[in-house]
Amino acid sequence: MNTMVDAAAAGAETRAHGDPSASDIRLVIAASSAGTIFEWYDFFIYGTLASIIGKAFFPADNETLQLLLVWAGFAVGFGFRPLGAILFGYWGDKLGRKYTFLVTVTLMGIATAGVGLIPSAASIGMAAPLIIIFLRILQGLALGGEYGGAAIYVAEHAPPDKRGYYTGYIQASVVGGFVLSVIVVLACRFLIPPDVFADWGWRLPFILSLALLAVSLYMRLKLNESPVFKAMSAAGEIAGNPFVESFTYPGNKKRIVVALFGVTGGLTTIWYTAFFSSLSFLKGPMRVDETTAEIVVGIAGLISMGFFVLFGKLSDRIGRKKPIIWGDILTLLLLFPLFWGLGHYANPGLAEAARRAPVTVSGRDCAYDPFASEQPTNCGKLLSELTTLGVSYKLKSGNDLQLAIGPRTYKPDAADALSWTDKAARTATLKAWLEGAGYDFAKQNPPLGSLLMIGGLLLALGALSGLTYASVAALLTEMFPPRIRYSSMSIPYHIGAGYLGGFLPLIASYIIAKTGDAYSGLWYTWAVVLVALVVGWWGLKGGPPREFEDDA
Repeated sequence: MNTMVDAAAAGAETRAHGDPSASDIRLVIAASSAGTIFEWYDFFIYGTLASIIGKAFFPADNETLQLLLVWAGFAVGFGFRPLGAILFGYWGDKLGRKYTFLVTVTLMGIATAGVGLIPSAASIGMAAPLIIIFLRILQGLALGGEYGGAAIYVAEHAPPDKRGYYTGYIQASVVGGFVLSVIVVLACRFLIPPDVFADWGWRLPFILSLALLAVSLYMRLKLNESPVFKAMSAAGEIAGNPFVESFTYPGNKKRIVVALFGVTGGLTTIWYTAFFSSLSFLKGPMRVDETTAEIVVGIAGLISMGFFVLFGKLSDRIGRKKPIIWGDILTLLLLFPLFWGLGHYANPGLAEAARRAPVTVSGRDCAYDPFASEQPTNCGKLLSELTTLGVSYKLKSGNDLQLAIGPRTYKPDAADALSWTDKAARTATLKAWLEGAGYDFAKQNPPLGSLLMIGGLLLALGALSGLTYASVAALLTEMFPPRIRYSSMSIPYHIGAGYLGGFLPLIASYIIAKTGDAYSGLWYTWAVVLVALVVGWWGLKGGPPREFEDDA
């Protein structure tokens, strides 16, 4: 019955108002995409400036702990996205698509500007990280309502045979937000002296969000309500409780499970690995100069935006399922080789040193806790130093603490004593040992040929993300009934993106810290994508795109 009402409502709207004009579609895409770029910029600027934020708001003697605390704050915002999806999905299905995502973009802009105005922990102590966490929660709530609103708004204006193409611009806008955050940071680094940028200049990209908010609101206020929602409203068929109906509508439980584990889980981990993990990998263990890494990742991201529009358009011809399944399979096959290639071209000397002089640590109580501000054992302190330096190591059992670097063995508790009370002295001694074996800890500026190869590998990662992400707005719109579409698609999307994707930097960093292997964090992405492949293959419909229809 509900399906008939939904179809009748959509048909009534088409008969009454006709298809949107070309100029209407251009305005809808431009305004929705611009707002999405700005909102994701607000969310990603935190991750782009992770190292500086750690020093300002999460001071710790353990640099690995400091980074983990920053990524924990990043994850908190993602953790609240499902709640935002429930809250704003409810109002989006009750009050309309347009006004709901006007509220979300306003909330995001204000919360982001707040991050740039909060005094550092050195000034106000523990209040600083607590306020930052609160602002991240507000950002997560806002983002939980933004994506569903923008995606549905464009999809409900688009003709069925161009829905993947038009919504591909929304998907590309997510990458656009990341690219904009990188561009703004690079511009600030260029215009502001390094010491000034580290002191207070890093706050400017956050405060800039107020200007972006003004532009976004101006554009979105010119939009009309979605024709599908207007038709349902005119027919008096607005859902009574969209959240409850999302779980009681026939067949919706299965659709939500498939959307969560078969679609969102894979696409979001691939996306964050392609863009965030690659940037952290280059700037962290590969020691590429920060500006160089941001430029090459930013350019690759900018070019990669075209993949999202291209593959979205392709899905209009061959269906939504095929590109997603292809992307999952190719990711499982290529993820590790692509990152091995990044490591080879970014810092070939490190890979050669690790091959020629592998590091092995042995001894009793060789346990390392990345969340401890101070390791309780000498072996733990040694592992902490190696992790901070980005040096891969292997552990083996033994009675006395020993550090083997290639053919040479050191006894840090005896003849080759390290200072266990002076961290700076301990780091300097350990670096000298490693440098003597060929390890180079200087900032890397790869030659042009290597940078081009790195860019090509990043584009390959961007293409994998485009395959799995480009058609998702169209797919999720078609999977769920119009009367509860905002809630039904937002809930699984933001649970997947919020927990499986948002916690990726934290989980991957923890795995790397525990194993001493700069590539080991990729196993998290690989496992989630494998689950997505199995569930997507089972639960997604093949064939050409189609309007929603009951299949329970």
